[in-house]
Amino acid sequence: MTRRQYWTGIIATVVALVIFVVPFVFIAFTAVKDKAQASHLDFTWPLQFLFWQNLVDVVTTRNYMLLLAYFNSSIITVGAVAMLILFGAMVGYVLQRRQSRWNQVIFGCVLAGLIIPPAVVPTIWVMQGLGLFKTIWGMVLIQVAYGLAFSVLLYRSFIATIPRDLDEAARIDGAKPLQIFLRVILPLLKPVTVTLIVVQSIAIFNDFTNPLYYLPGKENVTVQLTLFNFQSQFSTQFNLLFMNILLVTIPPLIVFIFFNRQIVAGMTAGAVKG
Repeated sequence: MTRRQYWTGIIATVVALVIFVVPFVFIAFTAVKDKAQASHLDFTWPLQFLFWQNLVDVVTTRNYMLLLAYFNSSIITVGAVAMLILFGAMVGYVLQRRQSRWNQVIFGCVLAGLIIPPAVVPTIWVMQGLGLFKTIWGMVLIQVAYGLAFSVLLYRSFIATIPRDLDEAARIDGAKPLQIFLRVILPLLKPVTVTLIVVQSIAIFNDFTNPLYYLPGKENVTVQLTLFNFQSQFSTQFNLLFMNILLVTIPPLIVFIFFNRQIVAGMTAGAVKG
């Protein structure tokens, strides 16, 4: 290792600590302060640690709204990710394996799904017509629609690394197309599936704008919308607000830490070999 590489690594580590670790430490410190000290929003040591008291206050606020929010966000996340895996893998398999004149058109629509920003008002109008506005399952379909393009591209590039000989061998043995996909191809998609689960679950669980637009109502609250519980026009309880942020941030952070290698492996395998 040269001196330049050594100092470059040191500088990169320091920058990463400043960008990622320092804000998290600031949130943790503010979350355990009392209301008066937290209102200063400074990076100081707490005069008294009120972790348990602030935790109980956050959880019990508005008839345990945070627990309801965790339940709603979990349903949305699990339902949307399951559909993204199933439909993304199916569409990616068809685009990669079956050569058709419609492939380019479908692939163009998939790219358009990544490029064109969503239109909120027409989407609300369509959901109202279908009776899905202000419903959990309507929110699930919204998340699927917004994340399907990324899922299809990820699966399509990874399926390109799987030899076609496996498909032909299964076809010779009498397997139908759906059986080939479910029994031969799908089990081989584990690396990219783990990547998709982690990436999309974190994104959907932490989504703020889409539930704000498409899922109004106290009974439909999600974890990110509970941040409004401690903010008002004239005052903000910063200690409870930051405790809420801490509770919302920790689960996705734990998932990312434990599955970081799987994310890199799945993304790299699909990109390099595709």
